[in-house]
Amino acid sequence: MLAAAVAAVAVAGVVVAVVVSSGGDSDETAPTSRPATTTARTAPTTVATTDSTVTTSPTAPVDTRRIQLPPPPGPGSPRARTLIVGVVDDALAQRDPSFAAAQVDLSRNARFDAAMVSATWKRGQRRPPADLVRVLRNVAAATRRDHMRLFVMVWHGLARDTPRNASERAAFAEFAAGVVKAVPSVHAVVVGNEPNLSTFWKPQFGAGGRDLAAVGYADLLGRSYDAVKAADDGVIVLGGALSPRGADRPHGSRLTHSPTAFIRDLGAAYRTSGRDRPLMDGFAIHPYMQFSRASPSEKHSANTSVTIADYPKLVALLDQAFRGTAQPGARMPVYYTEFGVQTTVPPAKRSFYSDPESPGRADSVSFATQAAYYRKALALAYCQPTVKGLFVFHTFDEADYAGWQSGLYFADRTPKPSLDGFRRAVAALRAGKLTTCR
Repeated sequence: MLAAAVAAVAVAGVVVAVVVSSGGDSDETAPTSRPATTTARTAPTTVATTDSTVTTSPTAPVDTRRIQLPPPPGPGSPRARTLIVGVVDDALAQRDPSFAAAQVDLSRNARFDAAMVSATWKRGQRRPPADLVRVLRNVAAATRRDHMRLFVMVWHGLARDTPRNASERAAFAEFAAGVVKAVPSVHAVVVGNEPNLSTFWKPQFGAGGRDLAAVGYADLLGRSYDAVKAADDGVIVLGGALSPRGADRPHGSRLTHSPTAFIRDLGAAYRTSGRDRPLMDGFAIHPYMQFSRASPSEKHSANTSVTIADYPKLVALLDQAFRGTAQPGARMPVYYTEFGVQTTVPPAKRSFYSDPESPGRADSVSFATQAAYYRKALALAYCQPTVKGLFVFHTFDEADYAGWQSGLYFADRTPKPSLDGFRRAVAALRAGKLTTCR
């Protein structure tokens, strides 16, 4: 997930997970109004086209003209019932089973039908420790009772703990498989978090601007896929989990890759490896807008960012990266595993929040705008036939203004005025009345 940090604080035996998002960090991104600057990386990458394999710059514009998208859903489509509307929130994972159940119940009340929590691998581990298993089993029991699917994001935390070599990546993969064995109701495993950002993966670049992050992550993803499938072939393995933006500047102040470059480089690494099995069952991305005030309907045709309205670009990139290999590309299922719109905290609720001087506090909109943007995001995702789910970043606001206030409940667990609008949007989706795809 887009977490700059995850802190577990023990309060009367309860685990309170604080997840801080980096989704709108403009220091790490190319501006959304223009293409990446001329200082961006231009080392060539091999990608596939309709007829052959060619070499191109990883940051070159994406040609969406040749991609043949599946038709959008028509009236009465089963997508109205099958599109996953999920939430990402470690606050659901608690040591106290009753408290975990209460947090999951509030999430279900918001009309979420899937929940994602994290499991953090630490160097030297080959299986999840008992305390983590206990917390995961608590949330698993609560989600089963509420008929929600459970997703687990298995990651290593911040960049200093990046799995550095084959031995550490094998241990990470064994840990991921151990999560699946210990918690049999896991529906899907997301491998890693935003490996295109130096906040979460180092090194990003090598000599000549080579994308070391994509190469290392491809190895981690392949090992994790094989281990999880050996543990339970029915568990879905999602790869990518990319940030929607990146600078592609190997000599910049913050070393990051755009999703455009990273997907191309991931495909090149996969081809070079000679692997004859897929890397993943589906592709995950975090399509945050750069600012909460920006509508999810905004496109980024002129640069390397990828958000929800850039679906044709994403499908074209996956096609280029994996066409002609054992890994599906254009038809690969897509999951929007984090999307959030932050709201302004009203005066009556400010006592429940801390760090009021945080600059992140300014990135917020009204409750009506949050509800409208979540509704628009659901409508866009519904009309994108290979998209399987949209996950909102948090049921509950983070109490620290340096985190994210994108939940449908305030930090004190009382509902926001936007909750009813979100519930109506999900009800309209399930009734087949949310939107008409064109």
